[in-house]
Amino acid sequence: MTEHLASTGAPVYAVELDPPLVAKLRHLSVKFPNLTVLAGDVLKTDLEAIASGKQIRLYGNLPYYITSPILHHFFASAGLIDEIHIVIQVEVAFRLVARPFSRDYGYLSVLTQYFSRPAIALKLPPGAFQPPPEVGSALVSMKLPGENAKLQFADSGPFLKFVKACFAQKRKTLVNNLRGKFGPERTKQALAEMKLESSARTEELSVGQLAELFRALTASRT
Repeated sequence: MTEHLASTGAPVYAVELDPPLVAKLRHLSVKFPNLTVLAGDVLKTDLEAIASGKQIRLYGNLPYYITSPILHHFFASAGLIDEIHIVIQVEVAFRLVARPFSRDYGYLSVLTQYFSRPAIALKLPPGAFQPPPEVGSALVSMKLPGENAKLQFADSGPFLKFVKACFAQKRKTLVNNLRGKFGPERTKQALAEMKLESSARTEELSVGQLAELFRALTASRT
């Protein structure tokens, strides 16, 4: 992947933690002077420093066990990013693109769709890798921005914290999941104003509807 990107002539920054792979990348940088190798943890990588005031595109094969933290790290710099193309575990890929009323729809779906427009570009069998993993994989392409461009929250943090609370226990209703933050009657009233049943569960609401509910409930506290 790195060699293909570097062959375009564009500036490429390769972030790698594993020493043997770092050595291979540095050997590749001899052939491609536009390739800069950054030995270190992607979770500690300063994307703003790499961007240097320009828009960037991110490509990678993510360590499957830390996909969610890496996505959080990327989205913290969402304003710098045009596109993200990542290979991840296929089950996680389904969660990123899932829609309301589906089994895979959850907090990670809302987070991803809030910041980007994700799509599964390609499914990859274990045999596509060496050594082969025990799970299937998929290439997910995300174009930025996502729903956040329309919702225009000054600070995304409180909304995403609210969404996490909404999904705290998926089998419970929104009224029950939000009981500790908002009175049940207020939540029922807000849902009624949205023409939703008081028994509604978070998995039934789109990103836009969750934002509408958040605004209604937080406005009532000011």
